[in-house]
Amino acid sequence: MNELASDTAMVLAAGLGKRMRPLTASQPKPLVRVAGKPLIDHALNRLVEAGVAKAVVNVHYLADALEAHLRARKMPAITISDERKQLLETGGGMLKALPQLPDPFFSLNADNIWLEGPRSAFHDLSARWDPAQMDALLLLVPHARAMNFAGQGDFHMDALGRLRRRQQGRIAPFIFTGIQLVSHRLLRDAPEGPFSTNLLWNRAIEEGRLYGISFTGQWFEVGTPDAIAPTEAALRRG
Repeated sequence: MNELASDTAMVLAAGLGKRMRPLTASQPKPLVRVAGKPLIDHALNRLVEAGVAKAVVNVHYLADALEAHLRARKMPAITISDERKQLLETGGGMLKALPQLPDPFFSLNADNIWLEGPRSAFHDLSARWDPAQMDALLLLVPHARAMNFAGQGDFHMDALGRLRRRQQGRIAPFIFTGIQLVSHRLLRDAPEGPFSTNLLWNRAIEEGRLYGISFTGQWFEVGTPDAIAPTEAALRRG
């Protein structure tokens, strides 16, 4: 198996979880339980299984509860990026945590659930990573492998793996899983305060430096309470 491109992942866990209400009225979304364990543990366990040794987790909403849960874990080694004072969105959150992150680093959402293909998502990303060509490498999934997803897709991908956006009113064949491998170069000259990673991706697309790979496993969209039961049923089937 190929070596990992990074030993560290940023786990984005600071969001308000509004779509998961009422379950998030009294707990942060990463602590909502699916198949017997909190969402964030599904993601962190996948990191451990792949050999990713460290995780930087950003916190904002009901941060004390999330931090208390994370302190009980031994692996991976977790450090906190504290956004209690201001929620910084995906791009701003990465920028704040950047001093704690090597170049490159993995990034994933705290509510990610997936079943691996022949090898782990992180090894698939590592095998394709080329820092000379890429600012970020996104793990994408075709519609057939995206459970509970009812959207129109996010990206088109050319034969080399370069990405372009879905056009308005059209369907794109690939959905972003929330998992990516990121170069510090992506975050150069980034704005201060809250901003979305989409801003940085747009620049990378213009420069031909945003790439993707198609995931060979199964990915689950767990954005609302209604998605929990079908996800649990699919996980039982394996």
